[in-house]
Amino acid sequence: MRIATWNVNSVRMRLPRVVEWLGRQQPDVLCLQETKTVDADFPRGEFEALGYHVEVFGQKTYNGVALLSRTRALAVVRGLPDDPPDADRRLIGGVFEGVRVIGVYVPNGTEVGSERFAFKLAWFRRLREMLEASCSTGDPVLICGDFNVAPEDRDVHDPDAWRGRLLFHPDEQEALRHLMAWGLVDAFRLHETRGGHYTWWDYRAGAFHRGWGLRIDLVLMTEALAARCRSVTIDRDARKGEKPSDHAPVIADLV
Repeated sequence: MRIATWNVNSVRMRLPRVVEWLGRQQPDVLCLQETKTVDADFPRGEFEALGYHVEVFGQKTYNGVALLSRTRALAVVRGLPDDPPDADRRLIGGVFEGVRVIGVYVPNGTEVGSERFAFKLAWFRRLREMLEASCSTGDPVLICGDFNVAPEDRDVHDPDAWRGRLLFHPDEQEALRHLMAWGLVDAFRLHETRGGHYTWWDYRAGAFHRGWGLRIDLVLMTEALAARCRSVTIDRDARKGEKPSDHAPVIADLV
């Protein structure tokens, strides 16, 4: 079973790239973030033509998440349980072949110390509360997406330059660790211990070509599922070419 995550930074703008990528990588489930479109305008037909079922949870201009899957999603959830009706569209999940897959787009936080930064930290806590209420650590659970925080020094091209800044602040890292302490492991690190592997590069200053990246797109799993994880890879090639997303897809292969 192949499960992937990709912040596409506008699904309609990247549609040809996503369609090509699906044909090449053939994931069983793809979690999308930053779809940036209302549900009625999501390009459902193009993905259904490839044999994918589509579940969406979008909004105009900002945020938005979606699930594309070979088999129909069961027990679909949209948003955190305590979200108000007008909350940002940041979470969608479903069950596929017995595996609960949750795709997330964690708030960016905007500026360290701001109200939005506090909201980001609280969002991590609320996600853990959802897991505590609805899942068991003994079950096969996978949470993937754009977490908007690099976990460790080896996940940043220049830790000293980034330390204390947004995406690499100790409060964000502690919020991520608290989430993972529920019973999740960073599946990429089961297979690769070295630094230098990134999933996001700023569009500015030629960051991608200079290797100035951060690993902020993660695949987290319960131990029960991690035992089935054969590999987790970053498809850096998907960041190349004209008008790419600023993120690369991450792919997890399970047996």
